[in-house]
Amino acid sequence: MDQKESVRDITPWDGTLSSSDFFSAACAFSEKWKRFSASVPPWLWVPSRKHHLLSSHKEEGYLSLEGMCLIKSSEEQESCRSQTWKEESSISQEEEAVDNATLVQSSCDEVNHYDFHIVYSPSYRVPVLYFRSYHSDGQPLPFGEIEKDLPDHSAKIRSESKWTFITQEEHPYLNRPWYKLHPCGTSEWMKLLFLGDTALNKNGFVIEHYLVSWFSVIGQVVGLKIPLGMLETVSC
Repeated sequence: MDQKESVRDITPWDGTLSSSDFFSAACAFSEKWKRFSASVPPWLWVPSRKHHLLSSHKEEGYLSLEGMCLIKSSEEQESCRSQTWKEESSISQEEEAVDNATLVQSSCDEVNHYDFHIVYSPSYRVPVLYFRSYHSDGQPLPFGEIEKDLPDHSAKIRSESKWTFITQEEHPYLNRPWYKLHPCGTSEWMKLLFLGDTALNKNGFVIEHYLVSWFSVIGQVVGLKIPLGMLETVSC
C-alpha cells in the first residue's frame, strides 16, 4: 500500500490499522523522526519472523528506541529537571560525571536507562508502546522508581484517562516482562483525533500520519516529546 494513499471519507474508519498499514506507518514515522530529530537516537525497525499470522515476513517486527537516559534531579536542584532524553553515545567528556554512561550536570545525581518499543497488537489492531527501565548495572527498576522518573503530568494523564494506564506483561517478541501502555480505547481516541482535525478531514486520512498523531499523545505519558517539525507535517 502506498504510504501517501489517502481515504477520502474517513467517517466509517474505526481507528485501527492492518498489519501492513502499521508497517507502512512505522517506516514513515522512523524516517520523519530521523529528519526532524537528527541529534536524537533514531527509531529502528527490528524485523522478526516469530508471528507467522502476518501477511508478509518483512512486515513482522517492531520499532525500537533503546539505551536512552532520563536525567533525574535531586530535590535540592529541582530546577534542573527537564525530562530530557539523551543517548549514551552522544555524551561528551565534559558532560561525564559518575561514569561513562551518564549524562548529568553537577546538580543532578542519578540516571536510569530506558528502552522503548512500538509493537503492533493483532488483537486491538493498533500500536502499543512497550518500555523497560534499568540501572547502569542492568538491574530492572521497580515501577515505584519508574513513576519517579515520569514527568509530573504523567500521573494526572493516567488518572484521568482510561486509555493510558500502564500494565506489565510479556513482550510479544522477546518473551520477557515489559511495561506497556494498555491499548484499550486507542482506536476510539485515534478515530476521534482524526475526525476532529480539520486539516486531516480536508486532506483525507494518510497512513503516514497515524503514528505521529498517536505518539504525540502517548509520548506525553512517558516524557518523550515528539519533534515539532513532525507535528507540522501532519497539519500541512
